[in-house]
Amino acid sequence: MNVVLWVVQILLALVFGAAGVLKSTQPKEKLAPNLPWVEDFSLPVVRFIGVVELLAALGLILPAATGFATVLTPLAATGLAITMVLAAVTHARRKEPSGIVFNAVLFALAVFVAWGRFGPYSF
Repeated sequence: MNVVLWVVQILLALVFGAAGVLKSTQPKEKLAPNLPWVEDFSLPVVRFIGVVELLAALGLILPAATGFATVLTPLAATGLAITMVLAAVTHARRKEPSGIVFNAVLFALAVFVAWGRFGPYSF
């Protein structure tokens, strides 16, 4: 089970790391074709979301890999789960069901990591 958790952590870190870099570095005009929800938020909020996702991606891997402050790994997963709930609310408001499904999958994976790392498979 530890290996499965690591695989999911790495997958989540790749997804959120890439998304975080894009949201924190690209102009809204460049993001809007693929992420239409950015039209509803100011640039500083989009940047903030990107930085949070990037930090959470690092938090999924670095504490666990280094053995230092390992409680940050399940906390990062919990933060990402909360972020996905908020993202699903935004997609629901915008009537974007495919976005909600994607958020639900990422939510489930983040909850799985949080459960495993807070619980029976903690470091």
